[in-house]
Order: sequence, then C-alpha cells, then structure tokens
Amino acid sequence: MKLLTALLAAGLLIAGMGASHAVVRIADDRGGRIGTYVDRYQDLRQSGETVIIDGLCASACTIVLGAIPRDRICVTSHATLGFHAAWDFGTNGRAITNPEATQMLYAMYPSQVRRWISQRGGLTPHMIFLRGKQLQAMYKPCYLDAQASTRQPLRRPLPSAEQLESARGQLAH
Repeated sequence: MKLLTALLAAGLLIAGMGASHAVVRIADDRGGRIGTYVDRYQDLRQSGETVIIDGLCASACTIVLGAIPRDRICVTSHATLGFHAAWDFGTNGRAITNPEATQMLYAMYPSQVRRWISQRGGLTPHMIFLRGKQLQAMYKPCYLDAQASTRQPLRRPLPSAEQLESARGQLAH
C-alpha cells in the first residue's frame, strides 16, 4: 500500500510540473547553421522553457537572444556570447561573408545587443565577445551555485542486487 501511495504521489508531482519549470542549459555551443538554430529556438520558444546561459554561446547559438523572450533567459558568471558575421563556403572551401544572412542575424537580436555590437564595429568576420558585467546588465542572473557548473558530478557505485532486493522489500511493507 505504501508503494502504491508513493508511486501515486510521485506521478502527481511530475504531472503538476508545467513546462515553465523546465530549463535548457547552454554551456559550450559554438554555433552552426543559422536555419538549424532558428528551428531549434522556435520549438524552445513554444515550449515555455527557461534558458540558462552558463558558458560559451557563439555564432548561430546567439540567435537564442532574439528567439526566446528576455524574461526566460538568465546568465551565470560563466556566460559568454560570441558574435560574428554570417558566412558561406566559397570556392576552395574558404569562408565568404554573406551580407544578407549577416543583416538577418543582426536584425534578430534585441536592441541593446544590436547597440553593443554596433559600438564595436558591427558584425565582421572577427568574433567579438559579450560577457561579464556588460552581459549581466542586459540579462537577469541565474540563481545557481556558481561552483555547480564547474564541479564534476559525484560518481557512486551502483547498488548490488542484494541492496536492490532489500530496498524493494522495505518499500513493499
């Protein structure tokens, strides 16, 4: 009976947690194709999830700033945003700036981010980084233990078969 009660309580607890409690953490994202990120963040926007930027978010990853409402984004002291012009592969595999895609990318950013980029010469082939106090002035802080993102998870040995059987026996009573 206690097992049934515990399972029912756990089920109700999980069911009661809405999407607004879900969190997506960005920690080491170097970007990629713009279209992929537009699709990813459109789904994320509709999910209602909160985004924690807790490390590098560069290139196309920064589209998150325009796709997700500002009140659903927070930054840790480890957060770093990297911006540059959009580019395509040209002949011989060389990167060639794509002015139209760069303008589209720039237009996606919130006004305070666009202003910051403009003050640094705009989006160019060279990466510029927004971090520290400047970033924290634009986005709310995440309420996380600052050390949590750098600690390794604790690794404990799996319980033995006897320990599992003992635990099952205790739950059944």
